[in-house]
Amino acid sequence: MLPSGGVRSMDRNLPKEPEAFTEAVAKLIRTQHPHYSIELVGPREVLVNGRRLDLDNLFRMVEQDPARGDEIVDHYIEQLFAGDSLQFANLSLDLARARIMPRIQSSRIFQHLAREHVAHVPFVNDTVVVFVTDLPNMTVSITTEQVLRWGIDVAELERIARANLDQYTESLEVQIVESRDGGRAAIVGEHDGYDAARLLMSGLYPRLAPQLGGDFLVALPARDMFVALTPDPQPFVKRLHDRVEEDYRRLPYPITSELFLVTRDGVAGTRAVTDEDDRW
Repeated sequence: MLPSGGVRSMDRNLPKEPEAFTEAVAKLIRTQHPHYSIELVGPREVLVNGRRLDLDNLFRMVEQDPARGDEIVDHYIEQLFAGDSLQFANLSLDLARARIMPRIQSSRIFQHLAREHVAHVPFVNDTVVVFVTDLPNMTVSITTEQVLRWGIDVAELERIARANLDQYTESLEVQIVESRDGGRAAIVGEHDGYDAARLLMSGLYPRLAPQLGGDFLVALPARDMFVALTPDPQPFVKRLHDRVEEDYRRLPYPITSELFLVTRDGVAGTRAVTDEDDRW
C-alpha cells in the first residue's frame, strides 16, 4: 500500500545510527507532506507542526526486522497522517488519561523547545519531568496548550502520570548484582522508554531499600537506563559513576551523569546548583 503522499521509501537504505535514521524519516515526511513543518530536535525526536514525536518505537521495530524496514516506516507515516491530520492532536482527557506517562529529561531540552510550550515540572539535578501520551506506535509530548484544553493544571497532569507509572511497580523485574568489594546494584531494564522514569514511582523506596540496605543512589545517564546502588563502599560507587559518565556521553536521550539520592522522604539531587543553572 502506498502512503497517503504517494511516495514509497522502498529501495532506501535506512541508516542504523539513531540520528541518521531520524534524519532519513524526517526527510521522507517532508517529501510526502511538504505543507507540514518538520524539525529535528534529538537523535530520535522530531517536531511536526510544533508537536514533538518520539521515533524510538519506530527505530526499534525497524531494528528488529530490518528486511521490512521500508514497509514499517511507510506504514508508520501513513498512520501518523491518516486523514491528513495528526489524529492524536485532539484526544479528550478521558481517552488520553490511561496513556499519560512521565519522563525525566535534562533541562537542556529547552535549548530546542520553548519552555512555556512544554508541560513540565522542575526536578532535581538540573532535570525536569515532562509528560507524553503513549500511543501504540509512538509517544507524543503533551503541551501546555493541551493541558489547558483539558481543563486541568500541570500538578493534576503529574498526579495522573505518576499513578499510571505506579501500575508498573508490582510487575517490575529488578536484577540485583553484588560486587566483590561489597557494593550492590539493582538494575531495571524493561526497555519500554520509561526505565529512567521509574525513579518517580511511589513504591520505589520500599521495593529497593531492603535489598540495598536503606537509602540508596540512582543513576539515570539516559532514558533507557536505571541503576540503583548502595552509597558505599566508595570505590564501588566511583567505579559505577565513571561508567555512568561514559554512558551519559554515548547513549541517546542523555539525562544526567549525576546521581540521585533516594530516601524514605523522597528523591534528592547530588548536583550542586551553579549560576548557569539559574539561567534555565
